[in-house]
Amino acid sequence: MTRTRWPALFAVAGLLGALSASPLARAGDGTTQEVPVAAPAESSPDFDKELLTVEQQVDALKERVFRSKATLQLLKEIVIEGSSSGARATIWHVNKLSPAFRMESVQYLLDGQSKFSKADPGGSLDQSREFKIHDGAVPPGNHNLSVDLKIRPTGGGVFTYAKDYEINVRSNFAFAAELGKACTVRAVVSDRGGAVESFEERAKVDFDVKCERITDAK
Repeated sequence: MTRTRWPALFAVAGLLGALSASPLARAGDGTTQEVPVAAPAESSPDFDKELLTVEQQVDALKERVFRSKATLQLLKEIVIEGSSSGARATIWHVNKLSPAFRMESVQYLLDGQSKFSKADPGGSLDQSREFKIHDGAVPPGNHNLSVDLKIRPTGGGVFTYAKDYEINVRSNFAFAAELGKACTVRAVVSDRGGAVESFEERAKVDFDVKCERITDAK
């Protein structure tokens, strides 16, 4: 072998040694090469804060839903079961006026709220001598019934001039509706007999009330 070939042989030998020491060469001989796994990244403080805010909002929403259910249950008890756990009031209008008078308008107020109002000078209010004004639940306690009537004399016989009179009748009645009881109030409109000073004093309203336990009234 000539002297000029020695450098080339040394270069080849060095290249083979480098290849045998590389990871690819070791993988080829059946050995296992472990691949390093990156560690999981830690959550940032901002992310934790946002997550906590979402959890708080969910808890607040659950609380609102719970309160809404409780409110609906209370309303159900008031509306549906109020007839047995509260009080009730039934109001009747009774017309016992004589043919010498004609009722032209009627208005009933219960605790300041209108329950019935009708005006008819034609006399249709006299056709029904008795009808129901109100029938429903009321809060236990004291109540006030107001009646406002307009009555006109028919002017029959020698009293033809009387038909020009308009009689305004106003009357109030207080009653107590106890817990668990039903009260029936009858407002009886009639005219006084005997001698009176004027036609305005002839008409009157009398009240009759009867209260009993709701279970007995059914």
